Amino acid sequence: MKSLIPIYYYKDLTKEEIIKKCKRPSFEDKEAYKIAEEIIEKIKIGGKKALKEITLQLDKYDPDPLVLTKKDFEVAEELLNQEEKEAFLEAAKNIRIFHEFQKNNLKDDKINLSETTLGYIYRPIESAAVYVPGGKAIYPSSVLMGVIPAKIAGVKYVSIITPADSEGKIHPAVLYCAKISGADAILRVGGAHGIAAAYLGIDVEPAQIIVGPGNRYVTAAKTLLSATGKVKIDQPAGPSEVLIIADHNANPKFVAADLLSQAEHGEDSICVLLTDSIVLAEEVIKEIELGFKERPKRLEIKKESITKNSYIILFDKFVEIDEQKNTKKITSDFLLAFDFINEFAPEHLEICLNIFDDSEKYLDYIQSAGSVFIGKYAPVALGDYFSGTNHILPTGGAAKMYSGLGVDTFLKRITWQNTTKEGLKKSSKYIEIMSKIEGLDQEHGHSVLIRTK
Repeated sequence: MKSLIPIYYYKDLTKEEIIKKCKRPSFEDKEAYKIAEEIIEKIKIGGKKALKEITLQLDKYDPDPLVLTKKDFEVAEELLNQEEKEAFLEAAKNIRIFHEFQKNNLKDDKINLSETTLGYIYRPIESAAVYVPGGKAIYPSSVLMGVIPAKIAGVKYVSIITPADSEGKIHPAVLYCAKISGADAILRVGGAHGIAAAYLGIDVEPAQIIVGPGNRYVTAAKTLLSATGKVKIDQPAGPSEVLIIADHNANPKFVAADLLSQAEHGEDSICVLLTDSIVLAEEVIKEIELGFKERPKRLEIKKESITKNSYIILFDKFVEIDEQKNTKKITSDFLLAFDFINEFAPEHLEICLNIFDDSEKYLDYIQSAGSVFIGKYAPVALGDYFSGTNHILPTGGAAKMYSGLGVDTFLKRITWQNTTKEGLKKSSKYIEIMSKIEGLDQEHGHSVLIRTK
């Protein structure tokens, strides 16, 4: 009987197959790039008129007014009940505290080296735009995740780019989160055309940085515009993903719930389980099937993600137990599993293992991951909504090079130096040699010598 999710035995996989399992769809989506480029060019030429025409054509609503501002955000106060507002306020508080903690650890500093004082200072980018997806779902939490770190960094002007619904309305929860996070405006268009509008500054301040996840056209537009050198982006964004490593002690209900919580994002979401227990693997599959029956909302989306993009890899044993000595020892398969994790570089990594007494010890084995959730009481949803860490994270293996969104995303690091005549004299000999080798001694070398003679 065919399993709902394919199960692979790690020892049976070749090196090439393991690498293939870690690969995700490329960010180089030629069709999306072509369409995004056409949209950007049309808006560059036609401006606001072209933007409205494209929105009406693609999204079936007239974005009039194009921009909502702080006065419009006040409406949300009356449209949400007290419990709803309290939930977002509490989440915003945690997000703010955690990102202020980040900011406090990004301090200007200096050092004395060869009689020269060297240092660096941090300065904020002045204008930012935060993309908040719409369409299949609404993401007011993404407003908090994008705007709050920007404001803590000191960004003066933060706009939100988000599509409206079929009636041209923005959900009140998005408006309310815009208010409590300190956003300055909402650009009421999404897709590549929304990105282009923020870049060009159509009815908002031109963005110097654009952050936030979106569909393939949003990613293409962000990437294309970043190549102009006039706007920074956070990272390319792909489908949502989770990788869970669990042993026989893990609760299969919890593991299944967390796999399904990512699957409901979209048909292309990727869910992976690494385990050394075939019993756990089989129980997780049963719980997923039960979940389909008990929680049918977005059923086809979840089924597509689970059956087409997800898989389980079975290892021999993560730990060896010596009952006489009452000791535990990690195995080579434990190390191989973490090698796989670091090669996969998941957006979300859940660790449901009972090996180390100090649960944070697992962090020593992690090289690449967007955000890590340790223990059976830390589902991805905790970080997605409430704990305070950021949920705008690198996907598709980009965690090998990128970090999740944070205060530092919105900061520039500027270096400086200050020296004396004696300090420059001590350096001049070496500068003269190096500038001669590079063929730049006449002016580079001269600029030093003229000061030290």
